[in-house]
Amino acid sequence: MNCCIVGLQWGDEGKGKVVDILAEQCDAVVRFAGGANAGHTVIIGENKFALHLMPSGAVRPGTACVIGNGVVFDPEVFIQELEGLTKKDISMDGRLFISENAHVVLRYHKIEDGLREEALGKNKIGTTNRGIGPCYADKIGRSFAVRMADFRDLDGLKEKLTKIIEYKNKVFSALYGAEPISVDEVFQDCQTAADKLLKYVCNTTKVLHEMIAGGKSLLFEGAQGALLDLDHGTFPFVTSSNASALGMGPGCGVPSKMVERFIGVIKAYTTRVGAGPFPTELDNEIGQTIRERGNEYGTTTGRPRRCGWFDGIVVRYSALIGGINELAMMHLDTISGFDELKVCRAYSIDGQETDFFPSDAGELAKAVPVYETLPGWKEDISKISTYDELPENAKKYIELVEKITNVPVTMIGKGPKRSDIIYKK
Repeated sequence: MNCCIVGLQWGDEGKGKVVDILAEQCDAVVRFAGGANAGHTVIIGENKFALHLMPSGAVRPGTACVIGNGVVFDPEVFIQELEGLTKKDISMDGRLFISENAHVVLRYHKIEDGLREEALGKNKIGTTNRGIGPCYADKIGRSFAVRMADFRDLDGLKEKLTKIIEYKNKVFSALYGAEPISVDEVFQDCQTAADKLLKYVCNTTKVLHEMIAGGKSLLFEGAQGALLDLDHGTFPFVTSSNASALGMGPGCGVPSKMVERFIGVIKAYTTRVGAGPFPTELDNEIGQTIRERGNEYGTTTGRPRRCGWFDGIVVRYSALIGGINELAMMHLDTISGFDELKVCRAYSIDGQETDFFPSDAGELAKAVPVYETLPGWKEDISKISTYDELPENAKKYIELVEKITNVPVTMIGKGPKRSDIIYKK
């Protein structure tokens, strides 16, 4: 059975852990969107793996890892991850496949990312400065795009880079007064990457369909969260790819009809990194408590995440557009100990109540959450292993989330480790 796992909030929901757990049942894990701005954390025993580009299934020996065409690929970051796994005796030989059509993040993309954000001042979007947006912009613009297939012809690639960087230098100098970028330095980066990575580069769409035809079970791993989707998220405070389940088909070449399970990962509360409206945000002691208990600091950037009550409108919307049929609720343990908990069931916008999410940032900024309040629980749930053992108030909380979102919760996270999962039938 094939499944797709995506985040249903603003990212950081705990997708890496869910992917790692379900990868045991699958033959391959496929990344289909985003770039090194993703941060998936997997904890196995005493080892902690922070993966940015490598599919989370990499830590399971024997699981194939596929990076689809929808990913913007940063060779420098990926080589670091590859070497980090090697040091822990995890080999990717024979099980790693990188799409020849994946577009490449190069050093000038990162420079451009930083220059743009700095120029925007107080109106900055809040990117990770990993070059993701500029790389996707070059992909759409086509003329200055570099793909992994280009690494097969280094002479042709150098010629292409010379033209691209000549143009970029003119623009960066005129707009930002920036120092010129060296063609030779960028080309050297590409030579190094070609030496280490070309053996993994192939037509991954062909590989995936051959796997499916051979009866293999595939797991499709999303990056970021549905509310950061370029087309369906809180634009312009979004990422540059389709981070919802809708991005799976274009991002790897496998249509959604070939996938039976669409699992949406959520936190038992809501977080957001960077700028943009956040109706249930708690800019107070409660929010700070959630941040510290949940270790809500970015895997990629270390930035503190904004925290708030669970927003059911966000999750229902993301589940609706993505065809989600299961929820995996992470961090339930983080909200243990509060006297009461709140869940947003609707918004009030200009005096009108609505239960449909307005993805326009201007409308969302006016939204006032309409809450249902529930009693909390004091019990420590970290040692609980079955759903029946959960405190009654924890069960009522989960049931309310299911009612508001119209999707059943099938997995519940109550700690950081692979084993810290409760399954709800």
